[in-house]
Amino acid sequence: MKAAINNFFSFPELINEVSARFVAFGVFIMSTITLILINLEHWVSMIFVLFLLYGFFARVIAGPKISPLALLVTKVIVPNLNFKEKIVPGPPKRFAQSIGLTMASAILISLLLGVAKLASVLLIILMIFAFLESVFAYCAGCKIFKLLMISGIIPEQVCAKCANYQI
Repeated sequence: MKAAINNFFSFPELINEVSARFVAFGVFIMSTITLILINLEHWVSMIFVLFLLYGFFARVIAGPKISPLALLVTKVIVPNLNFKEKIVPGPPKRFAQSIGLTMASAILISLLLGVAKLASVLLIILMIFAFLESVFAYCAGCKIFKLLMISGIIPEQVCAKCANYQI
């Protein structure tokens, strides 16, 4: 039972970058809608922020297993498209998801405190990085992860496969 729970709450060691890019595109779309709604329907924008927050949280703790967006991408969208799979290390992507989780948390706190302008700026930043990942396969969180590994802050054993892949 303990092994099953540990397996459920584990992030994949290797992931399909195509799926990660489609998830990033979903984050970009949801962030764009949220940005539009902040000034029109404040309470509806909160629902989108909560959905973003849950998605990042789910992907950090369990990969795509309990994230509605990631499940849609990995089980429906990507299998029905003709993209060649590109396998990349999971830990840098998990690190990037944790940055997204931090950003979504800050956006929610900003909205709860009534600082919609700060929430809007943070959403724009999130949108930029989600756009870069989805369109250009540029994962800023992965680049930071690599720098932290090079500097020794993140030990090599956290991602042994990272040495074999270009991040």
